[in-house]
Amino acid sequence: MPYSGPLEDRIAIRELLETYADAVSRVDAQQWAGCWADEGASWSIPFYPQIGTVVGKDKIVAMWVEAMKTFAGDVFLMFPASMRIEGDAAYCTAWTSEAFEIGDTVFRDRGWYEDELIKLGGRWYFKSRTFILKHRQTFTAKAEDKEFTS
Repeated sequence: MPYSGPLEDRIAIRELLETYADAVSRVDAQQWAGCWADEGASWSIPFYPQIGTVVGKDKIVAMWVEAMKTFAGDVFLMFPASMRIEGDAAYCTAWTSEAFEIGDTVFRDRGWYEDELIKLGGRWYFKSRTFILKHRQTFTAKAEDKEFTS
């Protein structure tokens, strides 16, 4: 079964996923940082070997803030595919759909996160996220379409 554990926890984790996605789309570093556990956080992006795995919330947030300077008009959506709650630990798979521009190239990425979460003080946080890119589509943006993508 792809979902197990208390419904209240599953809803709270879904809200964490949605908060994260909203923060990416609005480039809200404070909201995005608030999704991560203060201790022992790690973020892996194997598709980008130059990034690899970043360990520590401060380093994760600093890397994200710098990276977001490159992504113009990013729209990021995420939804859960599975959740397993085990007390104050949880494991989740979340699918993503993202569109952004770098220069004149539009990227449409789809993939998923494999997540480990921790519940602290009654609230869920990401402890570990690993992103797997499943599909990428690129094309050159036409000048007349630019007003809709930025």
